[in-house]
Amino acid sequence: MSAGADVAGRAKTLNFRHLIKEHDLAEDILACVNGYLARKGLMVKRGTMVDATIIDAPTSTKNASGERDPVHQTKKGNEWYFGMKAHIGADVDSGLVHTVVTTAANESDVSQIDALLHGKEEVVHGDAGYVGAQHYVTCAECIEWKIARRRSEVEKIHRARERVRAMRAEKRKAQIRARVEHTFRVMKCVFG
Repeated sequence: MSAGADVAGRAKTLNFRHLIKEHDLAEDILACVNGYLARKGLMVKRGTMVDATIIDAPTSTKNASGERDPVHQTKKGNEWYFGMKAHIGADVDSGLVHTVVTTAANESDVSQIDALLHGKEEVVHGDAGYVGAQHYVTCAECIEWKIARRRSEVEKIHRARERVRAMRAEKRKAQIRARVEHTFRVMKCVFG
């Protein structure tokens, strides 16, 4: 593919994205696609993986109408980011996304957990950003929570055998949650 074709393809994608936003169609399209997938048996809906990612924004925060966009800065690790955060809920079995919520970047991951669940989950998988998620959900006792422990918590285990067992359990959790990261790769690398 030539560079000109790549630029033209990105421009078409950007125009399509702007049309969807302009006519407020994103939620309707996602609901329609999810309904089709559920009818075909591709969305099992027994479990949900939840995660969030920061979407960088340019430092100019005024939109076309001259108003400020709801973007903020946040610190992740030792770096500062400016932009928004995309929170997603994806089916554990298929990896298909069923819910998307966007917030300012400084919003915590766990604060959106209730909006990311469809209500029929038996199990929820999440990274350490979702510690305490059961306190944000109305029917938390009906759900098996497989939330990653904080790394510092695992490292504090003094007995070597228990620490190795905990590390193996965390690795199994991470292997399941890794599928949700593919969505973010597509969002950032393909759609920019």
